[in-house]
Amino acid sequence: MADDVYYMKQALLEAKAASQSGEVPVGAVVVCRDRIIARAHNLTETLNDVTAHAEMQAITAASNALGGKYLNDCTLYVTVEPCVMCAGAIAWAQTGRLVFGAADEKRGYLRYAPQALHPKTVVCQGILAEECAEIMREFFRERR
Repeated sequence: MADDVYYMKQALLEAKAASQSGEVPVGAVVVCRDRIIARAHNLTETLNDVTAHAEMQAITAASNALGGKYLNDCTLYVTVEPCVMCAGAIAWAQTGRLVFGAADEKRGYLRYAPQALHPKTVVCQGILAEECAEIMREFFRERR
């Protein structure tokens, strides 16, 4: 649990970087054998690409770091519950473990496709949930 909190705090740093550049503040890190091998945040506005979610960027970076497409021995930490698109990518990468902070009741994969992840992926949710939700609330409060 202590490691999960530490790594989620790292993902929150990525979310803050996203917010500072005008992106929806979602951050992600990929950890393999107790080492962060990828850091990412949303880049949908920057890249003008609806698929440039934090999870997608992190999966790509981690795969490049490992030199392979499977993340069986990795944990993906993300500040907000992945959407269905990202859950599919997490499944195709055969990610060993997914840890997310805040639930996304409007667009999260658990609402639309709760079976989307690879059957062997272990899921842990709610790590620093309030902190992860607050950065989202603050971002959208400033824009409304």
